[in-house]
Amino acid sequence: MVINKLIHYIAGYEAKRKRLLKKAPEGPLKNFLTVPFPDLDTPIHDLPILAVDFETTGLNAKVDKLLSVGFVTMEKEQIKLNSCYHQIIKTTTKLEESNVIIHQITDDQKELGQPLALVIQKLLQALTGKVMLVHFARIERQFLKQACLELYGLAPDFPIIDTLVIAKRQLDKRDVSYDPSELRLSKLRQKYQLPDHHGHNALNDAIATAELLLAQVHNKVKTENVQLKDIIL
Repeated sequence: MVINKLIHYIAGYEAKRKRLLKKAPEGPLKNFLTVPFPDLDTPIHDLPILAVDFETTGLNAKVDKLLSVGFVTMEKEQIKLNSCYHQIIKTTTKLEESNVIIHQITDDQKELGQPLALVIQKLLQALTGKVMLVHFARIERQFLKQACLELYGLAPDFPIIDTLVIAKRQLDKRDVSYDPSELRLSKLRQKYQLPDHHGHNALNDAIATAELLLAQVHNKVKTENVQLKDIIL
């Protein structure tokens, strides 16, 4: 599996980064693509990570919209709270009642938000040279690629660590059935005796995911041997 990851990483992420760098327009995306991704052999202690979470109007990146973005930097296995970023995005889409109930973001708040271009620029700047950390990668991967496609005409791939996938791999090793609800962020935090957090807020969920990753890697027998290739999606 590690060999397959290495081949995919070199022939996939890095090859596409270099290829898109030649096509990218001047600006945030090109600046992001200029910096190589971290090496697969990078130990977790030396791995620069950006924990990211999106709140959206739905699950389909082509028709639904980003509502908010939250992120926080992780360095030397420490969560840098002074790097926290949270921003509601201004869109013309009128929110459904279900969106407001879940995310607690109203149309009035959305109207005072920042343009998508500015928020994605901030995210790409923070993500440069780092690996993105998320819980349930489908959302962040699809919506970030779609945003880049709309803003820059290109959709790069992003190396990702997914705490849900890490947990699933551990459960699958037991070779016994389990309830998929065990993979929810809140359930996994309970498993590692982490405190409850206020979910469906992009920054809160990003911090909660960062804390979960630290608990997951420190639960391994030899934490000092954990490398990016062991936990990358």
